[in-house]
Amino acid sequence: MRAWWRGVRPKFFAAAIYSLARLIGFTLRVKVKGWEHIENCEGGRIVAGWHGRTFLAALMFRNRNWWALISHSRDGEMQNGIFRRFGFRTVRGSTGRGGARAAVECARILRNGDTFVFTPDGPRGPSQKVQRGILWLAQKGHAAIIPAGASARPRKLFNSWDRYMIPLPFAKGLIVIGEPIRVPKDSTEEQLEQIASRLETVLTELQNEAERELGFA
Repeated sequence: MRAWWRGVRPKFFAAAIYSLARLIGFTLRVKVKGWEHIENCEGGRIVAGWHGRTFLAALMFRNRNWWALISHSRDGEMQNGIFRRFGFRTVRGSTGRGGARAAVECARILRNGDTFVFTPDGPRGPSQKVQRGILWLAQKGHAAIIPAGASARPRKLFNSWDRYMIPLPFAKGLIVIGEPIRVPKDSTEEQLEQIASRLETVLTELQNEAERELGFA
């Protein structure tokens, strides 16, 4: 019985979470500010936002055939089911298993001009700290990083490492998209540190802008 449940649990929870998210989504009033930064960006794109604010992005960017990198962990199996139901294509990999192969595959997809959604502080944090993976993908995939911040009111903030946000039914939501950031292929280590710091600052500023516009201090 336990073995059977372990096999079906990811699919069961993926279907349940997707259904709940879609039900909430039907009631939301969400505005996207700065969409032209995505629309006018040529070549591969990495739409980046903090891990704790992915709920609105999954709803608003669904069914566009965009890509997401999902780990091989047990939680990743459930996340894979959720993202695929939202109409995302997925590459499976993580720093523990399949990481190098997955990174090369992601870079190839970006060079073809496709779009990834990416959480630069995921999957384990620390929260709102840019990890080097996104810079490597942008550099090797010849892709622009397009930062975004999100907020919703009213909402529930969970006591998790990323303070995950779920809008409450009939909430007002906002996604603020910033200007593309490029990672030159010949960047030095010092330049990569500067780009990571800049991306971190911009992501936080965009999230704070979304918070202010919805009335949060």
